[in-house]
Amino acid sequence: MRKSLHLMALSVIILSLVLFCCSKSTSTKKDGYLKIYLTDTPTDFDEVNIVVSEVWVHKASDDTLANWILLDSTVATYDLLVLRNGALALLDSSQLDPGHYTQLRLKVTDGSNVVVDGEPHDLQIPSGYTSGIKLNHQFTIEEGRVYELILDFDAEKSIIQKGTGEYQMKPVIRVIAVATTGEIEGTTDPADAQAFAIIDNDTVQTATDATGYFKLIGLAEGLYTVNIVPGDALYADTTFSDVEVVAGQTTDLGLIELRLK
Repeated sequence: MRKSLHLMALSVIILSLVLFCCSKSTSTKKDGYLKIYLTDTPTDFDEVNIVVSEVWVHKASDDTLANWILLDSTVATYDLLVLRNGALALLDSSQLDPGHYTQLRLKVTDGSNVVVDGEPHDLQIPSGYTSGIKLNHQFTIEEGRVYELILDFDAEKSIIQKGTGEYQMKPVIRVIAVATTGEIEGTTDPADAQAFAIIDNDTVQTATDATGYFKLIGLAEGLYTVNIVPGDALYADTTFSDVEVVAGQTTDLGLIELRLK
């Protein structure tokens, strides 16, 4: 009997050690992190308000609903027009299992609108309320590392006014991996101007703030032509050629004194 008790006690100890080792092994696994930001290209609307109700990502494998992962279901409103010159709104910050992901999806809800001459107008977003705005962008989440994405809405290209007077959004959105991109900044004098960064067939634009400052973000590495277009017709355009953009760095054009025509 005493021998049996000793054997039972030994079995319990061995089982406890096995469970402890398994628990320890599991606890050392680290999730990765995904951060998603919103920014916008300027437009002439007073406001462009997007009400986001859900943020999803899709993990690589068969395209089934089971592989869509809900990151956030907090309803929040974003005025895209305040998100310019490097200003970003944090859309989501989540832990994710390491692995390869292929898509993002934003669901929007009632309340999205544009404001024109002080008057709000409902903004129709086809499929945005149901299946959501689906964005194809492949990325890999690595253990213990942060992967940052910027969703750059181009409100000017995205929003159209229909013949009925209603406004509709057909989203034109750049999905940008922060780690692989750089920036260009500068300050114009006079302050009112538009800045364009052009490479091949791709153009990124922004508008200066009240001080003349601008920042073009989410630019892939390469040599850009930067075109500054003054808001005042008395001043001539200014062009910079072969402006180099390096990932993780900001290229500063300094003070740009616009010349009279």
